[in-house]
Amino acid sequence: MSGTGKDFEALRAKLEEEGKYPKLYLFKFIIPSDNRTLALVEALFSDDAIIDLRSSRNGKYLSISAKEVMTNSDSIIQRYQEAMKIEGVIAL
Repeated sequence: MSGTGKDFEALRAKLEEEGKYPKLYLFKFIIPSDNRTLALVEALFSDDAIIDLRSSRNGKYLSISAKEVMTNSDSIIQRYQEAMKIEGVIAL
């Protein structure tokens, strides 16, 4: 996801098709393997979120999967918009 308005509108349409809220949503990101970026991404989520980290083979990148109960499609899109402000973050 590059973070353009068009991308977010397509995501919003998909989220609205998928059903009712609140629901558990899975966010996925790839980030450079550094503590600062990891801390910034983890700070996007509440203490109730379930966060799973996986390191790439060469250790240069981390895959972050975060599951959290979201109340509506706007809250999901807002979370992606905040993540895209962090340097090096790739949203999947």
